[in-house]
Amino acid sequence: MGFRCGIIGLPNVGKSTLFNALTRTSAAQAENYPFCTIEPNIGEVDVPDKRLEVLSKLNKSERIIPARLTFVDIAGLVKGASQGEGLGNQFLSNIKEVDAVAHVVRCFEDDNITHVNGQIDPIKDIEIIETELLLSDISNLEKRQVSLEKKAKSNDKDSKEKLILIDEILEKLNNNSLFDFKSLDEKNIKYFEEFSLLTSKKMIYVCNVDEVSANSGNKYSKEIDEYGATKEIDVIKISASIESQISVLNDEDRNEYIDSLGLAEPGLNTLINEGYNALDLVTYFTSGPKETRAWTIPRNTLAPESAGKIHTDFEKGFIRAETINYDELINYSSYNEAKDSGKIRLEGKEYEVKDGDIMNFRFNN
Repeated sequence: MGFRCGIIGLPNVGKSTLFNALTRTSAAQAENYPFCTIEPNIGEVDVPDKRLEVLSKLNKSERIIPARLTFVDIAGLVKGASQGEGLGNQFLSNIKEVDAVAHVVRCFEDDNITHVNGQIDPIKDIEIIETELLLSDISNLEKRQVSLEKKAKSNDKDSKEKLILIDEILEKLNNNSLFDFKSLDEKNIKYFEEFSLLTSKKMIYVCNVDEVSANSGNKYSKEIDEYGATKEIDVIKISASIESQISVLNDEDRNEYIDSLGLAEPGLNTLINEGYNALDLVTYFTSGPKETRAWTIPRNTLAPESAGKIHTDFEKGFIRAETINYDELINYSSYNEAKDSGKIRLEGKEYEVKDGDIMNFRFNN
């Protein structure tokens, strides 16, 4: 119920090591040679949210069900991937299946770990990957053009409209610019989504730094900070080495170790938070004696559609929603006390569910 986050980057930048640590598994091989990962490794993690525990205690829930985030460790891309280098086409297609992309960039020095290009140059590394994504999109759109042109000759209206949009997108991509789809009308947005462009994926730069630089960063991560700012892409710093160490610790030891390093939270939490921000996602809760559960939805989702996340019948037969926000509820000893105090609101079909809302949906069977 969270989102799918693809982990990409050049070979030997620490992607699989980070994936193993974040998912607390050894599913992804982590070796010092290119293309160690061939098939994408997939792992799920709970989305940490302290509000779940509080709500569970308030409502004496039997169990807690957090939202889940799926990480997809996609094999290392290289220059020429869009033309099939390094099995690139297969790896590029895996990116289409994710909601957001964590682009891991090597920001550490280690003579024992080979850099695929022979030297550490974070900006060059980023540009190689982004060029391949862009070239792949251009190639796919040009192929789609050929097919649509045949249909357009038979006066197919949709094909003609799609061709116009493709021309506009290609003009941007061929000039090394991203296409801004936000100004499109509803119909063209549907066409745009149909194209599944890799360059339209929400991106986060993940600086894989050495242990000493996990807090304040280093000269390499600072280069990416500046580069990310020019492209309006969020940048976070994570030490895959530290994440590997804490992945085998229990909660108490992990928190103690994190504190000793002067870090605010584990890298997993940072990456999840940035992913939610990048995709503009929020969390609402359902809570009662049986369970307290987190649900992930896009911001501004209306109540009926939010109810549909639980079951399609909830959306079809939606009547109203009883709700109170978490920040208000914690002032009371229980949901029932808040209800008796008149703090539970009744919201209709036009209500936009907010982050932290506790929802109780009423519907017709």
